[in-house]
Parts: sequence; C-alpha cells; structure tokens
Amino acid sequence: MKTIFIVDDNLTNLGAAKDALDGLYRTFAMQSAEKLFTMLKKIRPDLILLDIEMPAMNGFEAIKILKADKLYADIPVIFLTSVNDPKVEVEGFDLGSVDFILKPFAVPTLLRRIQLHISTDEIVKDAKREVRNIQNAMLGVISELVENRDSSTGDHIGRTQLYLEILIEQMKKSGVYKDEMEGWDLDLLLPSAQLHDIGKITIPDAVLNKPGKLNDEEFAIMKTHASRGEEIIDEFMEYTDDDGFLEYAKAFAGFHHEKWNGKGYPRGLSEENIPLQGRIMAIADVYDALTSERPYKKAFTHEKAVEIIMSDAGTHFDPVLAEEFFKVAEQFKQKLKA
Repeated sequence: MKTIFIVDDNLTNLGAAKDALDGLYRTFAMQSAEKLFTMLKKIRPDLILLDIEMPAMNGFEAIKILKADKLYADIPVIFLTSVNDPKVEVEGFDLGSVDFILKPFAVPTLLRRIQLHISTDEIVKDAKREVRNIQNAMLGVISELVENRDSSTGDHIGRTQLYLEILIEQMKKSGVYKDEMEGWDLDLLLPSAQLHDIGKITIPDAVLNKPGKLNDEEFAIMKTHASRGEEIIDEFMEYTDDDGFLEYAKAFAGFHHEKWNGKGYPRGLSEENIPLQGRIMAIADVYDALTSERPYKKAFTHEKAVEIIMSDAGTHFDPVLAEEFFKVAEQFKQKLKA
C-alpha cells in the first residue's frame, strides 16, 4: 500500500483529505511543515499533499527544503490551496510541485489526481531501474576489461566493493562522519566503486603486469593511474547531465591512494582534506592487496593484514575509519574466504 503524507494546518481540511484516502492508501496527517520533516526521518512517503498557507513555515518554504535534499527531492508534491491564482501555480511548479488541487476539493478529483501522479512516479522509477540495470551491465564490462589487463589482481574490484559495503554499514551504525555521508545514494555509490582502478587501462602492459617489484621509474608510471582515472571519468561526464554516479566514481578513482599523513598520491592531500570516499576505499583497497598474492609477494593472512592496517592508523589511514574497520574485520575475513 502506498504511503501519503497530508500536511495542512486546518483540521477540517486535514480530516477531509484523510477520510477520503484511508483504506486506499497508508496516510499520515500532520498540521505543520515542521512535523512533516520530523516524520520524514522515520517514514518515506510515495507522495506529499502540502498546504501552501501555513504559519511558521509555508508550503513554498517547505518544498524548497525538500527539493534541496537528495533524500527527498524525488518525492512528488501536490499543493493544496484555496488561492486560485495563476502566479501562485507558476511559482509552485517552478519550485518542483507536480500539481495543484484547489480547496475545498471534490473527493473524486483528489483521488484521480493522486492516482495519476503515483502511477507516473512508478513509470519514472521503472525507467530509472532499467537505466540502472544497463549502467550496471556496462560497469561489469568495464570492470572486466580493467581486470583482464591487470592479470595479477584476480577479482580485486568485486572484493573491494564488498568490503566497502561492510565498512560503510558499520560507519552508519556508529554514526561516524554522519554529516559527510548524509545524502549518499548507496545504490549509486557502491557500484561506482568498480571504476576506482579504471585508470589502469592507460598503464603499459610491461609495467602493469611486470612479474616482480616495480622500480622507481615504473612505480611513477603506475601512480598515474589515479589521475588518469579521474580524467577518463571526466570524459564520461561530458556526455551526461546525470553525473551523481560519476562524481562518486571520480572520488574513488582519484583519491584512494592518498594517505592521512599527506604522503600519498596523486595530490599529497592529508587528513580530512582527502574526500571521505577516498579514505574509505584506501582501507578496502589495501586490505585486498595485503590478503592477495602478487608476483612480488605472497598473500598475508587476514590477521596480519588487520595488524598492518591498524598499525598504520593515523599515518596511512584515517584513524576513525581504521577503528570502524577493526570492529568489522571478521566480516572482511568471511568475504575473503568466500
């Protein structure tokens, strides 16, 4: 059953709308925009009926806040108003509403308008899911291309994505970096991590697949994969307006080799100047590198990898994130075994 929020300071109007919708939809009635935002933290509706003329915060002020927040921006909003003024309607549509319903409303009109917009929203969501499926399929092809070029890494891209998911879930649980993570769309962010090593497709085979440790010159070439990854993703971004996914990917690609102490690459950023995605990926990336066999080394045990990462907290790794990693290290081990 679809969920609808009804927001109106007039109890008569609020009750009439709720009575009309109860039984057809799961409804929540509230008398102010402030209560709307409190309820949004607990429940996500499929549609919001929003009065314009309200004290404290009116409907126009409320929708500006809604549309500025990635978490709520795509929730359809229908304005309820007793003001029959084309200028008011134009302003409302400009702010992002999908419709206006004049009060007092006829119940059949209210129901028909709601059904129309919920159905339209479902069509849009289905289209977005289809685009996302195509996007994920393309990602799989690109990831396979990168991994096929780097014969030493095995399923590095797939494993790091799993490790990222574990670490991010732990961060959400602990509440660390909550403000920085607010608004992250994990359905986009996690798949985008598959592009963190895309810059490796520009590295010569003689360096990328050298059966031994790289010398200084070769390592300098290898390090360019971070900045080249950013450049490649920038090129992708020139061909799309929907760049949220690619912004995540760019951060993973460009910053996952930066170090907390400023001695990483390509920019030599330090501490919280390194974007959070880069600091998270640094742990997932290094853990996988440590526990995987390479031409120049044997695989370390899980226990040794954890020891190394924790000893480098505050130098290589964000110390806060290292502590969160330690809390879920056993989950990393389970994914390693799988």
